[in-house]
Amino acid sequence: MEEFSAVAADGGSTKAVVTALAANLGIAVSKGVAAFITGSSSMLAEAVHSLADTTNQALLLVGGRRSRREADEAHPFGYARERYIYAFIVSIVLFTLGGLFALYEGYQKIVHPHELTTPLVAVVVLVIAIGLESYALYTAAKAANAVRGSKTWWQFIRHAKAPELPTILLEDAGAVTGLVVALLGVGLTVLTGNPVFDGIGTFVIGALLVVIAVILAMETKSLLVGESASKANIRKIREALIAEPQFDRVINMRTMHLGPDELLVAVKVAVPPGRLSEEVSDAINSAEARIRAVLPIATLIFVEPDIYQPPADPSV
Repeated sequence: MEEFSAVAADGGSTKAVVTALAANLGIAVSKGVAAFITGSSSMLAEAVHSLADTTNQALLLVGGRRSRREADEAHPFGYARERYIYAFIVSIVLFTLGGLFALYEGYQKIVHPHELTTPLVAVVVLVIAIGLESYALYTAAKAANAVRGSKTWWQFIRHAKAPELPTILLEDAGAVTGLVVALLGVGLTVLTGNPVFDGIGTFVIGALLVVIAVILAMETKSLLVGESASKANIRKIREALIAEPQFDRVINMRTMHLGPDELLVAVKVAVPPGRLSEEVSDAINSAEARIRAVLPIATLIFVEPDIYQPPADPSV
């Protein structure tokens, strides 16, 4: 998943999460009532989908809150990665509670179809839900636009270090798509008198949720394992180090995101032979200050001075 403004991302993502949570909570209840009245499996799948989304948004808020705890003796690098843990749990909830349930319901409805009762209730609820979910998606897209820059939507989802906005974007986009599919399933069932269409709609919703859950799981897993800084930010770090007169070159460097706005930098630099320890120490402090000036998310920086030894083989 590329870094962006942590302040802007956190503020925008929190608003998007809260908006989506409020919308989905009301929608889940209304869908559940409509599913009970009509007997529509696609409506029931959508009710469970909204319930899963509500649970997920609550998990994202909890993860964001817990990640802000101060570092302690047991966790000297802090708790920033809890945001990734909770985002990964979100993908599991979406896969099981949303996707697999909808696939099961769709299969049952196709194999054992039954007529819908008062389908107009389902249609009204679905149309209202489409409006509410579209507003939630608009809020998330607006927050993402403030930080995604020139990236495409897919690039933003793939490279964002903060998991909340990509998760909400995928969930809301999936919700709107699922609602349209549910509306088509109910509509075709009413028009043709064949309840199998309702089951097909439910099955499509389940497949959609499974795909979204897998994408979220893969992206969050990469963050949990530990992703490096973006190429642009690695270049900023290298330029800040090379700008230090006491350093001859950067021998090697490793970076890893501890959280969306916390970056670990470990680097070995070459210093000329015979330099006094005070000179090297001052150079390191100067380089660290320069790195933080161009990249504030570099919260932990470890610089190791060394004497550069050229490889024995010139081709290396």
